[in-house]
Amino acid sequence: MELGYFTMPLHHADRDYHETLQEDIEAIVLADELGYSEAWVGEHYSAAVEQITSPLMFHANLINRTKQIKFATGVMCLPQYHPAVQAGQAAMFDHLSEGRFIMGVGPGGLSSDFELFGVLDKDRMEMMEESLAMILELWTTEPPYKIQGKHWTIDMKEWTHHDIKLGYVPQPFQKPHPPIAISAMSPFSGSLKYAGSHGYMPVSANFVASWSVATHWPAYCAGAEQTGLTPDPKQWHVARSIYVGESDAEAEAFVKQPGGSYDYYYEYLFKIFDRSNYKAPFVPTKDFDPDKLTSQDARDGCVMHGSPETVARKILELREEVGDFGTLLYAAHDWVDKGAMQNSIRLMANEVMPIVNAELGTKAASAG
Repeated sequence: MELGYFTMPLHHADRDYHETLQEDIEAIVLADELGYSEAWVGEHYSAAVEQITSPLMFHANLINRTKQIKFATGVMCLPQYHPAVQAGQAAMFDHLSEGRFIMGVGPGGLSSDFELFGVLDKDRMEMMEESLAMILELWTTEPPYKIQGKHWTIDMKEWTHHDIKLGYVPQPFQKPHPPIAISAMSPFSGSLKYAGSHGYMPVSANFVASWSVATHWPAYCAGAEQTGLTPDPKQWHVARSIYVGESDAEAEAFVKQPGGSYDYYYEYLFKIFDRSNYKAPFVPTKDFDPDKLTSQDARDGCVMHGSPETVARKILELREEVGDFGTLLYAAHDWVDKGAMQNSIRLMANEVMPIVNAELGTKAASAG
């Protein structure tokens, strides 16, 4: 099992923007040094708590600060832009990073961004699918481009000049294109069914409980079956909120500290779910009454915590519950206590994952 890093990011609202950006940079540099395989960064334009507006711009700042980690957008919200903008920027980033790039895309997830960009009442899933299809066509066909869509139209009939290559959209470094990923948070996700039908990388969110995550792989496989593709569980990425402490008691106290890194994270998300009247996907168990959901319920249903041995056991139990997956994404939380949070990141790489992979290796040998 590979270990990656995912950050929305999500910081306390009263923290300084410049300071938290530096913290996010420092976290990914540390993850690279520890051998984390990927860094996923979200995109939000209108939230003081979720502060990165452009994951590509943020990642570009990290290319020369890191050695091996791959950069993933988690995700680029395609309904909010013209497809040619994303095609050009993503292709350039793929070259700048020399292929250390996974292009995560989605319909978006922040209602204030939908309102900001004027897509609140639009069919954003339809827009995402159309945009992605256009991006791929721009990358894999020759100009003059003529692409007719419902939401966008590209028709380069006047200003394509082959002798000086005017009217040419940049092509990515990876051929035919970077790996494409689709994220999901809802049970039986339609997004993952779509991803499966195209062979795109599936990613399960960290802020939904394991019962919901367990529905994601079947949805992905159903989509793959429709188009005759063979799904590979090694592609599946599962994000989790995790805190690794020196002992079970210390870890539990840290996670449940009122206003602390994990408590604040789920309190903030709960307020958004509650005000959106969209609590059902986030209940800790399948039969839990959404009307009775609290932020503490959501926190306790999603956060893994404990000593390295305990967290390793919980990860193996998660795998038994949801099925085999290839990459575990360690979700970032605000560094209210910088030393404790950095220690958790280190313990995850240096102690937890060796236990997990040794156990998986033993099971594979016994089965084989």
